[in-house]
Amino acid sequence: MKFTDLKYLTAYLIPICAILGILNPAQFSYLTPIVTFGIVPVLELFTPQLTQNLSETDKTSKANHPFFDWLLHLNLPVVYFILGFSLFTLEFKELNTVQLVGLVISVGIVLGSNGINVAHELGHRDNRWSQLAAKLLLLPSFYTHFTLEHNFGHHAKVSTPEDPATAKLNQSVFSFWFTSSIRQYKSAWRLQKQMLNAKNHTFWSIHNSMLINTTLQFLYIALLFILFSWQTAVLAMSMGVIGFLLLESINYIEHYGLLRKKRKSGRYYPVREIHSWNSNHLLGRILLYELTRHSDHHYRASKNYQLLDYYSTSPELPYGYPTSILIALIPPLWFALMNPRIPGDMRALASQLNN
Repeated sequence: MKFTDLKYLTAYLIPICAILGILNPAQFSYLTPIVTFGIVPVLELFTPQLTQNLSETDKTSKANHPFFDWLLHLNLPVVYFILGFSLFTLEFKELNTVQLVGLVISVGIVLGSNGINVAHELGHRDNRWSQLAAKLLLLPSFYTHFTLEHNFGHHAKVSTPEDPATAKLNQSVFSFWFTSSIRQYKSAWRLQKQMLNAKNHTFWSIHNSMLINTTLQFLYIALLFILFSWQTAVLAMSMGVIGFLLLESINYIEHYGLLRKKRKSGRYYPVREIHSWNSNHLLGRILLYELTRHSDHHYRASKNYQLLDYYSTSPELPYGYPTSILIALIPPLWFALMNPRIPGDMRALASQLNN
């Protein structure tokens, strides 16, 4: 590990902003969205994209260094501290509507960036602790089904019409929020049933993770209403919705309009680095634990975040993730910016499918 690897500590900038907002809502309740979707995009306009890859020696030294895993696991207590702190603040402190909305948005961003995003990384690990930490990080956003569907559904079907998390050409992000979230949940149940049948397990089984996930979600909601007033419980649920909508917005920009061709046999060609939008904007890379090097993540799903590579053949987003999400919220502008960047053969394939 090198001193420069401490850059990943910057990923805690968003939680720090949220804590400041909770401590002083009159001044900083909107600090988190301002930093995430205001200051970071502006800074990325004036900072270079870094396309260098690690040497093989550096990759070897970083591959199993505990520092990179500690950074991920530390998000679990941080996220739950911020969630609990914010809920007690909403319950017992007099806030006006503007401050209240600011805190809900801020904590929702934390649940998406340091909750779901970190759970995505940990969910690819094969040890039980990482899997448990991933599930707990997904719980406040009501997305405990994500790891199952993402690992066994999305990674297998990415950039195909069968994948709920691949946005179609000319599909708006608002439409995608509904189609992706609903279809992913259904896909997770379908995958779970297939896994149970393959191993001759019954539905009422400890091996039914979807049943366990659903039970945990209902228990979490019940606990909110037991510990807090119904108003605070509803606000907590709103935070979770913001968290998973942030995830779906990221899903939207990661694969928009990109499609894999089929072989003559009817099976799709393998996933390659050309089937995900990539971004090398430094701040976005650090804040999201290299999620923006998404092309390599799908090309080599077993790679840990600190080892991901840049490929010159990968399609590149013109801006970083925060800026891209903002642009996606204005569909005509997004289509005008992105449609010409989609490879011609993929646009032609999308047109055929739409017809």
